Amino acid sequence: MSEISILKDFQERQVLFMELYKKAFPAVARYISRKGGNYEEAKDIFQDALIIYYEKLVSNSFSHVRNEKAYILGIAKNLWCKRLGSNEVNDTIENALSETDIIETHLSTHKIMYLLETAGQKCMEILRAFYYDKASVSDIAQQFGYSGTRSATVQKFKCIEKIRETVKEKSLAYEDFIE
Repeated sequence: MSEISILKDFQERQVLFMELYKKAFPAVARYISRKGGNYEEAKDIFQDALIIYYEKLVSNSFSHVRNEKAYILGIAKNLWCKRLGSNEVNDTIENALSETDIIETHLSTHKIMYLLETAGQKCMEILRAFYYDKASVSDIAQQFGYSGTRSATVQKFKCIEKIRETVKEKSLAYEDFIE
């Protein structure tokens, strides 16, 4: 293998791990915490689960997973049960999926709405139309009077950037939005 292809593989793997970390770690950490574990144990279990998932992913016998987050949570649950010495694993992947849905519903809508309001009323309306109403960018351009889809896309991006700046300024984390 050439050095360039090794570097490319490393960069792709790093991006994959970062995406999986953002998607699945909060659910794993919450599960471990509820089962009596601490943050360091959650990190250990999650990293082990990521390694197992990645090994299965690169093996030729592994088929595509519909919900990576639920799959990794399922692996983490099994690892946690083994670590505790428990042979009982009652949760299936389907139960893991439903648990991740439950975790996501405990997000504080009040806190999120406050954060969105910092971007302004027009930004809230644009983001609502795009993400909640699932309107196309061309529909948003027409609805809000932009000259074209490019202008609407730029405005949506600016709105998201306003929110990101607020999050950075206040040093907010995912945990700040969970009730």
